Amino acid sequence: MRCAFVQASCYQPSSVAEPRPCPAKLKGKPGCDCDTLACALSCRRAPNRDPQARSIVYSGANHSQVNGDSTTEGAGRGRLRYGYRSLPLQFAEPGRRFSLVLLDDFLPANGREENPAAALLMQLQLFYPDLQIEVAAGDAGLGYFSYLHAAYQLGAKRVVDLRADPGDQNKADWPLRGYNDQGRPVCPYGYALISNGFDSHRQRHKWFCGQSCLRGATPLVKLPQVIYPPDECAHQAPDRPHGKIVNLAETFPNGSIRLVRDIPVGTPAWERLYHRARNASEFRHTVLQGWGLKRMPVYGQPRGWAFTAVADTWLNLTTLARLVREATVAARASPG
Repeated sequence: MRCAFVQASCYQPSSVAEPRPCPAKLKGKPGCDCDTLACALSCRRAPNRDPQARSIVYSGANHSQVNGDSTTEGAGRGRLRYGYRSLPLQFAEPGRRFSLVLLDDFLPANGREENPAAALLMQLQLFYPDLQIEVAAGDAGLGYFSYLHAAYQLGAKRVVDLRADPGDQNKADWPLRGYNDQGRPVCPYGYALISNGFDSHRQRHKWFCGQSCLRGATPLVKLPQVIYPPDECAHQAPDRPHGKIVNLAETFPNGSIRLVRDIPVGTPAWERLYHRARNASEFRHTVLQGWGLKRMPVYGQPRGWAFTAVADTWLNLTTLARLVREATVAARASPG
């Protein structure tokens, strides 16, 4: 890599009449004039053997800077990476604590993950018709409609890290839209609702207020010109002991799906399931890195994808061999 700003336009022909645009110069960097014979067909700073490879700076759990843009807020807090990213769909087994790679994809480093991940998820029934999906977990890069909708259609609980939005910081909007920045329903007077569990048959999560305003609870948001506890709430009647009830299915009532989760975020159940998926991903990453595959021995996206698939197959075989060995040792050690 000789330029962190490589884009598809860097591979288009250039001439005096139609000069090639330089993304680096548009960002205020030196870039390339592309005025030499070597730049006629493509910029000489663009790696021709990896035309799909891209640069990215990882700067946080749910946001990143793409194409090496160091002018983005948060610059310097991440590391510049150039090349590709593999996107594995892994099966994490909690009892024996192992994981297997079921399907995988191979993208440019700055490629969006949610659409190919959703496609892999929808193909599971084709390749593994007997597999019953209980939970679909992942990082915030999957927190878009395509993946969340696909998981819901398959009947899986969505344990995907929350994707932040600047509007979440405006607490005054929480009672209006009906939920806070963690996807927890909020009543019109600013009180957080209480989880009453997920109904797997109906695929919806039940929330209720439990008349918490009458029990001395502190609202998440205090509205101006409202006397607390609000005596005008219609859910304070004695014949409504559970107060306001909200059944949350695929989306919020306003149609938004970004923060809808089937298990409350931050609860022990959430942490257990989310970290199980994280541990499986980190295990794969550590093993492949230990095999010296941090830098691929081949060039180009098709070859890289094929090589990664072979590596994942070998990883699965070594995992199965370990399970057979452990079961054999346990059988020999058991009495009788």
